[in-house]
Amino acid sequence: MSPNETPTLSIAIARLNSPTGNHFATWVFNSVNASDYVHHDCIWPESLSQLWQAWLEMFSPDSLPLALSESAMGEPLSLAPLSPDLETKPSYSSRLMQQLGIDLWQWLFQGPIQSSFHRCQGLALGQKCPLRIRLDVRSPNLIPLPWEIMQSQPGQPAISLSPRLLFSRTTCDVQPLSDRPLVPALNILLVLGHNDIPPCQTPTATNSHRLQLETEASQIAQVLANSTDPGSDSSRSDRLPCFIKTLIQPSVAQLITELETPQQLGQIPYNVIFYAGHGFTGPDGGLLFLQEQTTINGTELAQVLVRCGITLAVFNACWSAVPAMELSSTLQNITLPAIPSSSLAKVLIHHGVPVVLGMRDSITDSEALSFIQTFARALSERMPIDRAVAIARQQLLTLYKFNQPAWTLPILYMHPEFNGLLVPTEEGIRTQLPANSPTALGYDLPCAYLKLQETEEVTSKSWLIEAGRVQIGRSEQNDIVLHESWISNQHAEIFCRNGNGSPTNQPTYFLRDFSRYGTLIWEENNQKWQRIHHQEVQLTSGTKLKFGSSQGRIWEFVIDSL
Repeated sequence: MSPNETPTLSIAIARLNSPTGNHFATWVFNSVNASDYVHHDCIWPESLSQLWQAWLEMFSPDSLPLALSESAMGEPLSLAPLSPDLETKPSYSSRLMQQLGIDLWQWLFQGPIQSSFHRCQGLALGQKCPLRIRLDVRSPNLIPLPWEIMQSQPGQPAISLSPRLLFSRTTCDVQPLSDRPLVPALNILLVLGHNDIPPCQTPTATNSHRLQLETEASQIAQVLANSTDPGSDSSRSDRLPCFIKTLIQPSVAQLITELETPQQLGQIPYNVIFYAGHGFTGPDGGLLFLQEQTTINGTELAQVLVRCGITLAVFNACWSAVPAMELSSTLQNITLPAIPSSSLAKVLIHHGVPVVLGMRDSITDSEALSFIQTFARALSERMPIDRAVAIARQQLLTLYKFNQPAWTLPILYMHPEFNGLLVPTEEGIRTQLPANSPTALGYDLPCAYLKLQETEEVTSKSWLIEAGRVQIGRSEQNDIVLHESWISNQHAEIFCRNGNGSPTNQPTYFLRDFSRYGTLIWEENNQKWQRIHHQEVQLTSGTKLKFGSSQGRIWEFVIDSL
C-alpha cells in the first residue's frame, strides 16, 4: 500500500448451497494485511427477515417481500412497546431503523470478520485516515437490504455516516478499468428523461410536461452551479471549476453524440453524468426512459459511458441500484427471487464504469435536490467520492431526520480498482507524453517487456516496459512490485539509452542494480548465474534474471523485433 492510499477492507456475502436453512458465507477478499483474508459461515436468522419485512411495511408498503425465508409473509414484527404517551409512529420507526441496523452489523461483523475489521480499523487510526469498507453482496435477494444503516451499537453512527469509515458497495465481476482522460474539473452532462411511466398523452399535455422538465433542468443546473461556485465560499479557492450541459429528453443518438463530441473536437471531456427521470428494472440493467417511447438499457449505456471515459454516473431514478425480480407464487404465498447482477449500478460497474450512484427506492424531488447540492459541493472541494456521498447523506439526515428513509436511499457502487478520487491528486497523475509532442524522441522504441517464466504454481505473465523505463522492487511505488523477503524496496531498474539521439543509433536497454543482495543474470556461454551488485549491465533479448536470491523466480527480458 502506498503512503497516500486509503486502507481498504472488502467483504463478500454469498449464499451456500444447502438443502435446509439460509446458510451464507462471508469472507474478506481485499485487505491491507495478509492475515485478514478470513472466511466465516453463518445462518441468516428469521428475526432479520422479520425486521426487513417490518421495514418494508413501514417505509415501502408497495414492495413485495424477497425470497429470504419461508415465512417472509408471516406475522409482522412487534417491537417492545413504549409507554402510552410515547407510542407514536416516529418513535416506532426510529427503533425499527436502529434495530435493523444493529442486527445487520452483528450478523456481518462476527467471528473472524470482526477481528479483521478491528485490525484494519486500528491500522487506519494509526495512519490518521479513514478505513474504506467495500461490501460485495453476491446473493441478489440481500442486495435491496439497507446495509448503509448498519451500526455497531446504539449511539454510534451508521457505517455510511461515520467520519472514520468510507462505505460503498462493489462487485468483483468486472472488466478492468481503462485509461480515462484527466479532467481537472467537474464537467457534468445533465440528462432529464421522461419522469413517468409513459402514458398516452395529448399534444397539449406533452407541451406542459416539456415546460416542467425545462424548469426542473434549470433548477438542478442552478443547484449544481451554486454548489461549485468558488465565490460562494472564499475559504475554498482551490475548488474545481464546474461546467454543466443540459439535455432534455434526448434521443439515444443525441445522447451518444453529446458524450462523444468533446473528445472528437479536442474539448474537455465529460467525467460526470447526472440522469433524472423514470427507470425500470430489467435483467440487462433495466431501462431508462429518455423520451416517452425511447429507452436505453443498462448494457447499452455502459458501453457508451466506458468508451467516453465517464468516471461518475449518478441516477435519480427509482430502483437504479436494486436487481430485477422474477415473480413466483406457491399455494402459500408470493415471493420475488432476484435476478443476479441485474441492477443498473452493477451492470455499469461490470462493464468498467468506475463509480455509480443509484437509488434503492423512489426519492422526492426536494430530497434529491438537497442531496445533489451537498454532493456536488463536496466533489468540487476535491473530496473522495465515497466521502462526498457520506456528507450529502448526512445532509439528508439533518433535514429529514433519522426515522425517515431519505438518507438511506442513495446507494454507492465503486469499482474494486478505483481509488475514490474523481480528479487525481498531483501525486497520482501519471505523466504521459502527448501525441505529436516537440519533446518526442524522434524514433520509435522497440517493444520490450519482462516475462515471468511459467511454473506449476505460476502462470506466465508479462509486464510492458513503457516509455523505456521500469522500476522493480518491494515498495508499492514501483512499476513491478515483488513481495519476496530478499527483494529490496527499490531493487533495480531497466531503462533504455540512445547513444547520440540519432534514429540510426538503435536504443539499448540496461539494468541498474540498487539492492542489498544484488541481481542474478544468467550467462549463456558459461551456463551459470552471475551476480551484479550496484552495477549497470547491458541487456539483450532473452536475458534471464533473478532478483535478490537464487531461490527467486526466473524472469526473462524480451525485445520484440521491429
